[in-house]
Amino acid sequence: MFDGNAEEAMKFYVSVFPNSKIVRLIHYKENEAGAEGSVMHAVLSLNGQEFIFIDSPVKSNFSFNPSMSLHVSCATEVEIKELFHKLSQGGQILMPLDSYGFSKKYCWFQDKYGVCWQLNYISS
Repeated sequence: MFDGNAEEAMKFYVSVFPNSKIVRLIHYKENEAGAEGSVMHAVLSLNGQEFIFIDSPVKSNFSFNPSMSLHVSCATEVEIKELFHKLSQGGQILMPLDSYGFSKKYCWFQDKYGVCWQLNYISS
């Protein structure tokens, strides 16, 4: 649930993740519940995993927070470094990209839209 920037966020995520696309995008029209042109309902496929996006017409006292993260398992160190660089710009780092006892490379952060991500690379 975004606050007016759902379509921008979807386009950004499609540019970051391979094999991704906007599956469905419905905008509010004039005189509907939400701001004209904002996202009423959308489906985003990130490498086969679908997510629903909306721009909430109701202003709330909450937003995205670290209590829920999207977890991405990365196949290579190059992949985790690239995703971290692209997704974390303009956001807030909660755990920097580093080696931890449970993972060779791991990071946790909120992106510029407030969505939390955990990226993990465990070599075999």
